[in-house]
Amino acid sequence: MKKFNLFGAILLTVLLTACGNTSTDSLPQNDSDNTNISWIISETLDRHTCPSEDCGIVGRLFFREQATPIEQKDGWTRISEYYDASCDAGRSRYVDKGNASCVKTNGIVDGKFAEWVRSEKLSKDRPADPALSATADESLVAQSDDFSKYRKPFARLAAQLISEGRCTPADFREMGGWLKSVTEYRDEPVYFTYCGGMTAANKVYVNASTEKVLP
Repeated sequence: MKKFNLFGAILLTVLLTACGNTSTDSLPQNDSDNTNISWIISETLDRHTCPSEDCGIVGRLFFREQATPIEQKDGWTRISEYYDASCDAGRSRYVDKGNASCVKTNGIVDGKFAEWVRSEKLSKDRPADPALSATADESLVAQSDDFSKYRKPFARLAAQLISEGRCTPADFREMGGWLKSVTEYRDEPVYFTYCGGMTAANKVYVNASTEKVLP
């Protein structure tokens, strides 16, 4: 009787182990290799409330930023989960340009929306960093937003401000160069930096297209 119980216990252990291994193998594995990441290949990329240019814009992505594609539709890619649109009096507080109506045609359903961008502005390959090819006179501003487009004007404007005594090389090294103004001058090629400390009084704006320092 004792031998039978021992044999039965051994057999039961083998069966449970086998079943356990089968169950573990069937579990889904976590994917943590970030293979789904895409990169922005345009200077700027508007984030819309739905896959259409007619839908509201809730912000922008910039060159070489990351995005995670979730869904694709008619040349558009969804890059976020659905979240609260913060609707007030029928309008979304998150929309900073264009259609802000909290309606289905604007991608807002039950008070929620997701962010969509144009698919052709995304790439699986990370664009090269233009700062790597910066010359000596461009090195102070090599980390500027849109450096690949305005590298020469950025360098000339920085040299001008330094020669005038308004800024120092240390100011540009601290900031990395020029930052895009996304509030006061959203749709203009206007950039800023701080000279002499990060306060409103020390903020210097320039137009990279006209190469003018703004008053």
